[in-house]
Amino acid sequence: MKIFSDTANLNDIESNLSRGIVSGITTNPSILSKEPKTDFVKHIKKIAALCIKYNSIVPLSVEVFTGNAKKMVKQAIELVDKINYENINIKVPIGWNELEVINYLVKQGIKINATCLFNEAQCVLAANAGATYVSLFMGRMKDIGVEPLGVIKKTRTLIDWSGKDTEIIIGSIRHERDIIDSFIAGAHIVTADPKFFPKMATHPQTDKSVEGFLKDFEQWLK
Repeated sequence: MKIFSDTANLNDIESNLSRGIVSGITTNPSILSKEPKTDFVKHIKKIAALCIKYNSIVPLSVEVFTGNAKKMVKQAIELVDKINYENINIKVPIGWNELEVINYLVKQGIKINATCLFNEAQCVLAANAGATYVSLFMGRMKDIGVEPLGVIKKTRTLIDWSGKDTEIIIGSIRHERDIIDSFIAGAHIVTADPKFFPKMATHPQTDKSVEGFLKDFEQWLK
């Protein structure tokens, strides 16, 4: 069960990598806009450096920031060249013209994370175009009345039938329970805000049990 850290915050990324709990990092323009303004490429290179520091050359997804298909191709190639990280993945939003972008970049040896997907059909087309990942937006599906777990389950069935290596990423996570539910439904990967991870590690009964163990042992030592 692979969990990705959906953030561009360097402190959060280092915290996650130092604990060995994440298998990848995803960013997008909105996430990056929350960080102090700086050179875009330099910031991504700092993220890549943290991965290398912890001997964890995990997939790092970086999104193009143009709506023009031709510019997407140019931008993607430049990002791969400038960032120079061996496990970089370029995020390309799904769309008719964007499928050509995905297919072209894949043929250039660039790994693609097809993003902003909302249904099974989009996932099928992106996988056929050669995307390494297809990213479904769970929270935003709920916003428009779509039941995401069914979409995840059907998408996983279709990808398994196809025999393709494309992996399903679930993003737009609103609650830590969504992470586990996504895995149960068939997601290969869930990418989430790091704020959810400490919540996943804690439980009131865990704290109560540990406190009881320590008190019992203290009594035994007396």
